[in-house]
Amino acid sequence: MPMKTVGLTYDLKTDYKFKKGDPADANAEFDHPSTIDVIAKAIQSNGFKTKLIGNATNLMEQIDSLGVDIVFNISEGLTGRNRESQVPMLLEMAGVPFVGADALTLGLTLDKVMAKKIFIADGIPTPKFFEVSSMEALTNFDHCKFPLIVKPRFEGSSKGLSESSRVEDMQGLKKQVEFIIKTYKQPALVEEFISGSEFTVAIVGNETPEIMPIVQIKIDGKLQLKDKFYTFARITSDRLEYICPAKINEELKNKINDLALRVYRAVDCQDFGRVDFRVDSSGQPYVLEINPLPSLSTEDVFMLLATTIGITYEQMIGKILNSAIKRHGLDLVK
Repeated sequence: MPMKTVGLTYDLKTDYKFKKGDPADANAEFDHPSTIDVIAKAIQSNGFKTKLIGNATNLMEQIDSLGVDIVFNISEGLTGRNRESQVPMLLEMAGVPFVGADALTLGLTLDKVMAKKIFIADGIPTPKFFEVSSMEALTNFDHCKFPLIVKPRFEGSSKGLSESSRVEDMQGLKKQVEFIIKTYKQPALVEEFISGSEFTVAIVGNETPEIMPIVQIKIDGKLQLKDKFYTFARITSDRLEYICPAKINEELKNKINDLALRVYRAVDCQDFGRVDFRVDSSGQPYVLEINPLPSLSTEDVFMLLATTIGITYEQMIGKILNSAIKRHGLDLVK
């Protein structure tokens, strides 16, 4: 039997053409060519051939002659709040099986306001919030108390987050909301800021998802972050460390794991995903967001998690790929 082929869809940082007025982090979500190379080789080490497809435009051009058995999708898409949905929708329309969440889940979760509405409907704790689509609309928010944190409504990879994002008064709030609306051409999501510590939880699988060891975020050498938080600048510096397994007690570990799984299921995540938390000084976890399209870079948490549970990075990619193969009911004999 001939070797089966896995297609790989992705967006490269080097493909992004910066436009006038673009922020410095406009291509932050996209992957380095070296990451694509590592993932392709990891797929091959699991007994498959790989076909590099690339972004949604490339996929559209090849859709009738892909010649693959399944697609491993890590494409972020180019513009708009439905950009992560573009590749999955094209694959779904063409009847091509793929790894990862479908278009609905990716659209819902990239839009942080829509995701939070789902969390609230399911009784999942998330910071209180409001949305501001224009400066004129920034009026009544009595249910939220300063300090607040201001984010773009539908961005990932900490885009739009800087030291200025945490605001303590109306003047700071107005300034940051105006910056987000003008720079990112979208509404601002304003949340109550949770002072405390930060964690992220990866999950792999479907019917019986495997919750990976909890990763704790360390910033400037501190685990008790208090007012520190993930920013775009910190991701690209040595000020950020991942500690795994997290240095927390069993009670908090169980709380976080339970919530992570509830969130994963609430938005119909498939094959793999990552849930981000802040935990306040009283030990109450709050879900910030779920990312059904998390980074698989060897510098990110999935590499660390593989090491922690005693497998290779290649085996971790195999776990994700095999989850999708099983879910689709495919017989891809290796």
